Amino acid sequence: MKASLSRSISSAAHLPEQGKPSTPTRLQPNVRRLLLYITLIACSLLFLSPFLWMVSTSLKPSQEVFVFPPRLLPSSAQWHNYLDGWMALPFTRFLTNTILVTVAAIIGNLVSCALPAYAFARLRARGSRIAFMLMLATMMIPIEVTIVPIFLLYSKVHLINTLWTLIIPPWLGYPFSIFLLRQSFLNLPREMDEAARLEGATHFQILTKIVLPLSKPALGAVAIIAFVGNWNNLLAPLIYLRSTDNYTLAIGLNLFYGQSLTAYNQLMAVSVLSILPIIITFFFAQRYFIRGVALTGMDR
Repeated sequence: MKASLSRSISSAAHLPEQGKPSTPTRLQPNVRRLLLYITLIACSLLFLSPFLWMVSTSLKPSQEVFVFPPRLLPSSAQWHNYLDGWMALPFTRFLTNTILVTVAAIIGNLVSCALPAYAFARLRARGSRIAFMLMLATMMIPIEVTIVPIFLLYSKVHLINTLWTLIIPPWLGYPFSIFLLRQSFLNLPREMDEAARLEGATHFQILTKIVLPLSKPALGAVAIIAFVGNWNNLLAPLIYLRSTDNYTLAIGLNLFYGQSLTAYNQLMAVSVLSILPIIITFFFAQRYFIRGVALTGMDR
């Protein structure tokens, strides 16, 4: 009996303590987190490298732009490249046109997309699902296919070479923006609509006073997408605009290549200035953008 008891005590002494994970087990989450951070930092540097190189080139003298081996840091920062590049072409006019088109496009996109999104999400009508699927199907049509018909239409109504060719399309709605808003509206409880209807509210009042105030993240995401898309739009201005006075920043940058000798340091300087509004906007509004996109996939 004593021998059996001693063997049990001896075997129990060699068992690992319960509730205390071994050191390798505790280290595994830390190692995984470290590998994740290293991967994220590497990917960030990879995606930031073109921007960093653009900033570096914008500060270099002309003779250092194509020096070999290439150097990331200039020998002396040439800050005047920004002023020289901006004054080389009427970029103040280009900036004014871009701001005008972008602001009008954002407002038009929000107005024209919120109305059908509300109808698809909150109204029950026969054939609404089929209409929604047909609307989504238009997202698969390449924009290049519609350029010629739209150009002919603008030509017949004498809108070619005017900023209206860039302002009108956002006021007609974008399928992707309608989809985002519709998904956000679906997540709102219908009981609020029913309570508002009992109080005598119309559908327009429900949309403007209940649905839209509760969908600010989705509206912010749509506004940011419209801002970036119209600020960087090159294809439409290149086709519809002819006069330099109507050019936007995107097509204005292309004029640098038409000169006999392209000043790449000045081109990079103006390019940095042109994308600063996008960086600043996304930096301060990324919370709304991420939350708005995330809400579109909830519940429905």
